[in-house]
Formats: sequence, structure tokens, C-alpha cells
Amino acid sequence: MAKAKKKSGGRSTRQRPRTDAISLLKADHRQVEEWFSQFESARSLERKRALAAQICQALRVHTQIEDEIFYPAFLQATEEEDIHHEAEVEHEGAEKLIAEIEGSGPEDDYYNAKVHVLSEMIKHHVNEEEKRGGMFAKAKQSDMDLSALGEQLAARKAELMASSGSTLRAAARRSAESRV
Repeated sequence: MAKAKKKSGGRSTRQRPRTDAISLLKADHRQVEEWFSQFESARSLERKRALAAQICQALRVHTQIEDEIFYPAFLQATEEEDIHHEAEVEHEGAEKLIAEIEGSGPEDDYYNAKVHVLSEMIKHHVNEEEKRGGMFAKAKQSDMDLSALGEQLAARKAELMASSGSTLRAAARRSAESRV
């Protein structure tokens, strides 16, 4: 379980800029919002399939790093069980819909509806995290070391993206081969 480390007063001696946890998570939110927007305006089935795959992969990785690192540290530092538990339940709901989307395709009559509902679920979840008095605001008010957590999140995200990227490439190859 991730620990909510105390903020350190000293400056880092590293040359590269550090991304704090909240900035990293918010950047993920903006990226997925953009992909949802592109999905809504996409015309071709292949473009929709590719965007949905990107969205699902990004959300799987994002929810995993939050569940493994950020949420436990948040709960430990703030003891805000209601906010934490609601976020966990929202993740569970999103994961079920992601699995349904990944198990179907644009040919499915309900595919666009599923992606749209997922988009709405994510908008709600993001609002809950980013609003005044929400999870991110409470995290900033706590003694969480958001810089150290940001480094942990970034490292785990890179690891998961690398492993899920190879899985996505293999699935794309199988999909292309099945259409030949």
C-alpha cells in the first residue's frame, strides 16, 4: 500500500522538473476528455474502434494507478472515507463498462451508447475529484507528499502503458487478421 509521506521542505537536486500527483491525474483527465470528444465526432468505424481502445486503455491504467497509489495515500492522509469509497465505486462501474466496450465493437448497436455513457460517468467522476472540496482539494490541504506520489504514479503509469501497449498491439493484429 502506498504511504502518504510528509511534505519535505527541501528542494530536489534533480535537474528534471517534478510533476505532482494531481497535475499528472488532471492531465490524464484532459487527454481522455479530448478522446471522448473525438469519438463523438468520428465517422468511420475504424476511427471509433481506435479511439475507444485508446480511451479504455488510458482509463484502465489511470484507475489502476489511482487505486494502487493515490487513493490509499489519500485515505491514509485525510481519513476521508466517504470521498474515497465513492471514488472506488465509480471506478468499479467504469471498469465494467470498459470491459463491455472492449468485448464489442462499432458494429454493435449499443457500442456508441456504451462509449457515451462511459464518457458521462467519467465526467461525473472527474468533477467529483476536481471540484472545490473534492478529493484533489482535500489532498492539497493534507500532508501528502504530492511530488513523491507524482513520481510513483508516473513510474507505475509508464510500466502499465508499456505492458498494455503490447497487449493492444497484439489485439489489433488479431483483429486485422480476422478481417482478412
